[in-house]
Amino acid sequence: MKLEGFELRRVDMPLVAPFRTSFGTETRRDVLLVRAVVDGVDGWSECVAMSDPLYSSEYVAAAADVMKRYMIPTLASQQVVEGTGVAPALAPFRGHRMAKAALETAVLDAELKTTGVSFARELGAVQNRVATGVSVGIMDSLDALLDTVGGYLAEGYQRIKLKIEPGWDVAPVEAVRERFGNILLQVDANAAYSLADAAQLKKLDAFDLLLIEQPFDEEDVRGHAELAKLTSTPVCLDESITSARAAVDAIAMGACRIVNIKPGRVGGYLEARRIHDVCVAHGVPVWCGGMLETGIGRAANLALAALPGFTLPGDTSASERYYATDITAPFRLDDGHLAVPRGPGIGVTPKAEVLDEFTTATEWIPAA
Repeated sequence: MKLEGFELRRVDMPLVAPFRTSFGTETRRDVLLVRAVVDGVDGWSECVAMSDPLYSSEYVAAAADVMKRYMIPTLASQQVVEGTGVAPALAPFRGHRMAKAALETAVLDAELKTTGVSFARELGAVQNRVATGVSVGIMDSLDALLDTVGGYLAEGYQRIKLKIEPGWDVAPVEAVRERFGNILLQVDANAAYSLADAAQLKKLDAFDLLLIEQPFDEEDVRGHAELAKLTSTPVCLDESITSARAAVDAIAMGACRIVNIKPGRVGGYLEARRIHDVCVAHGVPVWCGGMLETGIGRAANLALAALPGFTLPGDTSASERYYATDITAPFRLDDGHLAVPRGPGIGVTPKAEVLDEFTTATEWIPAA
């Protein structure tokens, strides 16, 4: 397949409400979209890097820079560019998994469009729709939290995830459990704790949670293994799982009983599928995490979440959870589920009028 070039497009997307976690409050997303043109066909993807290097070492401006300086010229030098060849070609460059994932996905989208194959079929999806959960940020009060959770349950979301941090953990979980009873409930710490907080985290055992997600630093796999011995709540790893190899090691150490797979964090959907396969082989459930994606990233995530090992509701919520106007046709909740796109490639394309409204910068980088 002949690569003609890549377009890097920055899009400023306001969120419908502030989203607060232990590493800051988001009110809008500086989205980096990638358009690959291969054999005259457009392929689209979304880089999930945040504006600042807080969730991970990557951030939007750096992702755009490393693509432009190093990765795109490397792909342009290849005589033939295929989706499966992107990761091997970019392997000499350390890290920058979110940038690599965006380039791989854009090429895959274009490639699959030429063959008429959907992303879901290519990855091995077995479901036509995916059960969905919703992530609830840290609130200013318990009353505000309860109102928000009640609203999402009324909309049909099947699982609630509460962001927690020191000082906002046991009380919000207890309040939600008391108000809403036996709902599917889990918490996400975004590495806000250390092993010294084990006694506090153990208090969460009283609330029959599905899991506690990434309580410690991403490099502290051993600490997670120690916590897993002390609590009955299953430990789930997010930031620590950067590859299939990392997943194997974490499972072998007893550091997790559940894994959150975010394709951008691990370098792309093909590596995400390998992690899925590793976890299935070890009897470890997986679910698909979210990074406040627009419809471009949401469509690809739904294809991944339709694989057989994704047995827990993920964070791939409806478009209106984050955006009043999405880049693509909106994804809408139906009885607690979202439909998996079945069109060629990722199955969606951006709406030109929305791109025109929210685009802040574009750059075309030719392959020749």
